[in-house]
Amino acid sequence: MKKSHIFIMAIIAVAAAIILSTTADASVYVGFGEARQRAAEGNTTKVHVVGKLPRDARKQPIGLEYDPMTDPNYFAFTLVDSTHIAQRVVYNNPKPQDFDASEQVVITGCMKGNVFMADNILLKCPSKYVKKDLNEGATASVK
Repeated sequence: MKKSHIFIMAIIAVAAAIILSTTADASVYVGFGEARQRAAEGNTTKVHVVGKLPRDARKQPIGLEYDPMTDPNYFAFTLVDSTHIAQRVVYNNPKPQDFDASEQVVITGCMKGNVFMADNILLKCPSKYVKKDLNEGATASVK
């Protein structure tokens, strides 16, 4: 076998290993219903869930549980997914900054019992540009 054939086969093997490692780590977007179903089937792969925080009449989030004096690495909250299923979520890290002001929350993790254990939280915060500001004549120039 020529050295060029061995070199090409080595490149193909490395490319296959990279592709397999990235697909094994990829997770899918699901709702809490499917996350529960996966857990009941014994599937412990990580999933993404997109949802919103339930809010009271004053627009404050309901059900946040965080006491940094007792345990700074325990944060629990309720999240409502796109199918309107509410679920208790536990995040074993400090509460993210601006969590209360976020419009939408994306969590990564899996169900463990009756609780969704989040490994990562991604926040979609409100835009700094409000419609009121745009109506008052605020403009931007494009160069």
